[in-house]
Amino acid sequence: MKHLPKHLRPRWRYLAVELEAWPDADVSQGDFQRSLWFAAQNLFGDVGSADADLRVLDFEFDDGTGEALVRVRHGEVERGRAALACVDSVRGDPLRVAVRGVSGTMRAAEEKYLGRPSEPPEEASVAFAGESTRAVRRGDLVDVDREESFAGATALDCR
Repeated sequence: MKHLPKHLRPRWRYLAVELEAWPDADVSQGDFQRSLWFAAQNLFGDVGSADADLRVLDFEFDDGTGEALVRVRHGEVERGRAALACVDSVRGDPLRVAVRGVSGTMRAAEEKYLGRPSEPPEEASVAFAGESTRAVRRGDLVDVDREESFAGATALDCR
């Protein structure tokens, strides 16, 4: 079977996406893909979401932080960004999704926008609300373990 000529092949753009959740969140590539498809379908309908053709190509998520590489059709970048903005949770775990940048090739998106975190998360004991409790530190961000859930804080809040 012959390949299509270059001018007939679909053109793509690649969205570098930053993900952040509570440290105990369990998010997989399939779950994130499903949430993204549902968000696009709810926002644009079947035809609009098919036009955008959103696909998660690369995905890493561990200890509450991660990143993904999402492919979208060339003329549908704004729709792709809007659909990503509508993803607020995955399987009940709250999730912050932010687009770091858009690129024309996967390689450029990975090199420019998808880096590894400079500091790995560390567990610590902090004083929060007058009591000593467990927390996960990621740079200046601190996620304090409150028995039923986590509370977001900064280094200044935990003294």
